[in-house]
Amino acid sequence: MRILLVEDDNRVADALTGSLRRNGYEVVRAGNAADALAAPAVDLVLLDLGLPDRDGIEVCRQLRARGSVPVIAVTARGGEPDRVRGLRSGADDYVVKPFSAAELLARIEAVLRRSMPRRAAEDRLVTVDGLEIDIRRRTVTLDGQPVPLTRKEFDVLAVLVRAEGGAVPRDRIIVEVWHTTYAGMSRTLDVHMANLRGKLGRAGSAVRTVRGVGYRLAATDRAAPDTAPEAPRVSHSEQSTSASPPAAADA
Repeated sequence: MRILLVEDDNRVADALTGSLRRNGYEVVRAGNAADALAAPAVDLVLLDLGLPDRDGIEVCRQLRARGSVPVIAVTARGGEPDRVRGLRSGADDYVVKPFSAAELLARIEAVLRRSMPRRAAEDRLVTVDGLEIDIRRRTVTLDGQPVPLTRKEFDVLAVLVRAEGGAVPRDRIIVEVWHTTYAGMSRTLDVHMANLRGKLGRAGSAVRTVRGVGYRLAATDRAAPDTAPEAPRVSHSEQSTSASPPAAADA
């Protein structure tokens, strides 16, 4: 496992590097935001928020926008508003200095355990009635033709893909895509969902509204009007699985 340690205090960085390496982790160091954003791919980021060239909160947002790499904020900012802001910016955990090496290692292990299903989903190639969604490459095609989505539209679709046919609450989509709990974002989600369905063409009906909950991704029903609709089908290239049954009636 490779960890990116973003820390401008060399004394702290040296101590953390030694502890991490003794516990079997490979460490990549960065002393500022620019180096952190230019670092190679890693399995987890330990991010100090007090960086000399840019606020660590903004760095966290940029890391989260790039993908699902887990981020643990490691900082002296211990106030509740700071912790809330850090978590809302996309951090998976928040550790306040000073802390023990044992606590940090335990938090790293916990975050990595939680992130495994999410990161495994990054490699999935999902097909739904002619619609092909490649999470890792961030591409979408319909009958072999590319579908031009904006970054946020793709992020919304990716949240639904990772749910594997299950219903995803609206507030969860907003948190995962926009990293906020602001109630006013509900209208923004509606607009993005309408645009997404429109761009997906005939496959847009695979994005279902679940009344009182949110949305899910399911195969398009092709049953005749007088027959019961087929069970939703979502297939993954690396394994054959059945879509989870809906949590509530679809709209």
